[in-house]
Amino acid sequence: MSDKKRRVVVTGLGPVSPIAIGKKDYWQALRDGKNGIGHITTFDLGDCPVTFGAEIKNFDPSMYMPGKEAKRSDKVIHFAVAAAKMAVEDSGLDVTSIDPYRLGVYIGTGQGGIETSFNNFKTMLEKGSKRVSPYFIPMMIANMPTAYVAIVLGAKGPNLCVVTACATSLHSMGEAYHAIVRDDADVIISGGTEAALRGITIAGFASMKALSTRNDDPEHASRPFDKDRDGFVIGEGAGVVVLEELEHALARGAHIYAEFTGYGTSCDAGHITAPDPEARGAIFATEKAMKMSGWEKNQVDYINAHGTSTGLNDKMEAKMINHVFGDYAKDITVTSTKSLIGHCLGAAGGLEVIASMQAIEENYIHPTLNYTTPDPECDVTISTGKGVDRKVDRLLVNSFGFGGHNGVLAFQRFNG
Repeated sequence: MSDKKRRVVVTGLGPVSPIAIGKKDYWQALRDGKNGIGHITTFDLGDCPVTFGAEIKNFDPSMYMPGKEAKRSDKVIHFAVAAAKMAVEDSGLDVTSIDPYRLGVYIGTGQGGIETSFNNFKTMLEKGSKRVSPYFIPMMIANMPTAYVAIVLGAKGPNLCVVTACATSLHSMGEAYHAIVRDDADVIISGGTEAALRGITIAGFASMKALSTRNDDPEHASRPFDKDRDGFVIGEGAGVVVLEELEHALARGAHIYAEFTGYGTSCDAGHITAPDPEARGAIFATEKAMKMSGWEKNQVDYINAHGTSTGLNDKMEAKMINHVFGDYAKDITVTSTKSLIGHCLGAAGGLEVIASMQAIEENYIHPTLNYTTPDPECDVTISTGKGVDRKVDRLLVNSFGFGGHNGVLAFQRFNG
């Protein structure tokens, strides 16, 4: 291994989201400010107090894997395989032409196969243990999406499933970054997947008063940083990217979306669900990502915020931004992809990183929907209306999960 530090770049994007599937359609939907939130149509919610979410519609897993295999795997696996295949195709990478032990997969999930678990619990209670599916365990366990993608791609290198709630995707990518830098792999397929939009999950989040209850107006329910927000909206999907060592990418003439320059992580170690109101863990993670990148405060153009639309999280994140950047904070454009696609839990950060690549590619920052009444406790510059045309050279992506898990990634334009 050379003494020269290995650099990491993003060369492929694979989104499966409530507003679109595939990079081209996803980017257009973001640009158009398409709203992916509405009343649930694919399953019966019973007496759940919340009747809406951000669903993936018209998704056919047989387009990405054999029909027989699709029946033997959970939706959380379907989304991961689809996103990974699209990311690899977008990257132009021929996985058969590289050493399989230099190709890794780091795809995490916050909750794993929730639908499979629920269905098999119900089967056991109603019909007995002998009727539980022999595929229950491999369909349900959290590591199976990253394992399945490795099987599909023939990736025999490092393979991890990170589970850190809503910070899962960013931690997956951050750990993949370190693996490439320390020469464990040349390419790692990384991100997150989640298929937890089910009645039991909605009921659980609703019981803890975390969800918006705007059943009569779901399209306006996700309102990050807005004074009238009343909770988040559950979404589903997958966001997967191809992370590649720079020289490896250049040697094959890959298109480079951005250079991955920094990763900050920390734990609040304070509460099982609430963030640190003083934002100390988020501040540490952000400053770490900035220091790794070698950036000054006035060099950041854009922050793709965690922006959940919950009171405590939005206030904490705004406090972090103002603390870290001081007077310059007002010059940074902040947006929340969750206002369009809901909160996709373990997949959220992956989809938000992909949205952020659009900002660098097109010098355009997508809108934040439903930001109509600024909250004085969230004093940051939010993208609204039709988005913001702005040259974006450096950006941060934030994720903060239950358990106090904090993750911040830094990306910059690659200039050769």
